[in-house]
Order: sequence, then structure tokens, then C-alpha cells
Amino acid sequence: MTTDKNGITRRHYLAGTGAGLVAAGLGITPSAAEDMMVRQGYQTNIWGMPTYYLMRSGLLEKRGVKFQEFAVPSGNLTMQQMVARQVDLGTYAAQSLILGHDKGGMIGIAQIEYVGKTAAVLARKDLNITKLEELRGKKIGNQVGSSVGNVFTDTIGPSAGLKKGDWQEVRMNVNDMVAALAAKTIDAAVPVEPYNSIAEADGIANIVTDFSPYDRMPVFMAATPDFVEKNPKAMIAYLQAWLDVAKDFKEQPKKVAEVIYSFYTEKGYKMSPETFQKALARVEVNPGFPSDLAPYMQQQAEVLLREKKISAIPDWKKVLRPDLMEKARAAS
Repeated sequence: MTTDKNGITRRHYLAGTGAGLVAAGLGITPSAAEDMMVRQGYQTNIWGMPTYYLMRSGLLEKRGVKFQEFAVPSGNLTMQQMVARQVDLGTYAAQSLILGHDKGGMIGIAQIEYVGKTAAVLARKDLNITKLEELRGKKIGNQVGSSVGNVFTDTIGPSAGLKKGDWQEVRMNVNDMVAALAAKTIDAAVPVEPYNSIAEADGIANIVTDFSPYDRMPVFMAATPDFVEKNPKAMIAYLQAWLDVAKDFKEQPKKVAEVIYSFYTEKGYKMSPETFQKALARVEVNPGFPSDLAPYMQQQAEVLLREKKISAIPDWKKVLRPDLMEKARAAS
């Protein structure tokens, strides 16, 4: 399990990459969740913050679910932890879910959110770049293997005539990109919130485009197949807690924002509440299974297959399990 590092830097832009605290739920009702411990993975960018709120809200405890949390900079790392069976549940985008299924049979138990508005192509403000085409020959920070990195490399770049090799890839975690832009060691980057809003607010970079015109980017709560098979009651109780989270996001947005904002301020980020609220507003939380999901997943899988990142197009009935959410709704 990841743990907070002693002496974490408090410098601007450099956040800790993992909360990694053990949180044991109280008031367990065995009939609801079989008194099971869930090893919950999540990323420390804005995509993982609905999951962070889930763990801090008390809603899991209410449903009788205990948990341990495993924090990492991006969802593709959670996926890798799950392939290694170090984590049971985790959030990541469609591309990582498909890769995870190909490598380790990962199952999507719910689409949690859309995050296309939270991912963006940033360019240093002093370069006055306003078009994707102007990134030709530039040094671009990219977290290789992440869903954001894949979408930029495979979809957004090519849409502007930029194939790999037309720009210089600088491999780094998303939470290091704003610092690199500020230091001018890179010209552009493809991070996610809240880093984009921080870079804008402090005049370091401008957003060339967010990802939503190219990909709405659904983010899933994924599970290892063995965990789903062994813990059916815990799975339903867990998804009921997610339905409670969605209600809070809709009805108590201020409360949600305050809980999540504290995560970043405790890690040393210098960010106003207004800047954070702007970042969080770009996340669309609505757990479920939209009707247009399968065609989207097929399209993403075809791209990954063409790029030889997966061995075959998966059987979507094995990847996507809407029946679990249906049971959770019925039992609520």
C-alpha cells in the first residue's frame, strides 16, 4: 500500500502522489457487504476526486464497506496495480479499461463520470501558441501509457496532422507537468485538472484545446474479475454508495468541493477555492451505463488494436457489467 512520504515538499505545483492512508469503516452490516475489505485505487488528479470523496464522505461506511486506499498519479498505474492483483477496484478511462481487460480481465462495473473537459493540451503562455498545428517540433510532456497520453498521441495530434515524431515526447507524470512548464523545460503538455486551471490562473500556460471535442472520455470504476466473483454482496453495497455520491455531487456541490479542495491544499498546492471550483465543475459525475457506451468502446478498441496495444477486440459482455449497477439501483 502506498503511504504519505515524510517531509513532503510544500513548493508550488509539486503535490504528493499518494494519500495512501488506511481507512477502516465502522458500523459494518455483514448482510450488506459481507464485512469485506475493499482495496481502492484512485488517481490524485481530478479524475480520482469523486472516488476520494466517496472514501471521505462516510458513504461507504454507511453501506457497510471497509476500505484501504491506494493513491497514484494517474489511472493507468492503478490499472497496472489491478493487473498485478494489488488493488481490487480503481478508476480510469476507457482506453485503460480496455488495456486492463486485455492484460488482466478487468471489468467495468459502472461508468462514473465524463472527464473530456478536464483534460487539455497546454502550451507555455510565452510561446503564444493557439493552434495544435503550432506544436510541431515542440517538447511536449506526456504520461506515456495513460488514457490522456493515448488520446493525444492517437487522436488529437493526428487530427492536426501531427504524427508521433513530429514533436518531441518528454515522459513525465501529469502532476509534474505544470512545474516543467514553469521551468521552461517543456513547451507544452497534456495534463488534467486541477493542473490546467492552476497553470492558467498563474499565467504559466494557456489551454490550446480541451479533449471534449475529440473524446468525452468516460471514466469507469473497474474491478478485478476475481473480486467481483468472490464478493457479490459487497459489490452491490459498494455501487449503492456510488449512487449516494452522485446525489451529493448534484445536491451538495459546496460540501463536495470543500472535501476535495482540502486534499490539494494539504498536499501543498497554492490554489484559490475559485480556481478549484472551476476545475471541479469540468467533471460530470453520473454513475451508470449510457446507451451509446458500447459503440464508443468499440471505436477505442479499434484504435488500440491498430496501434498494436491490445491483442484483440474484447467481448463487451465480459468487459461491461451493467447488471451490477441495475441490482444496486433496485436494492437502494
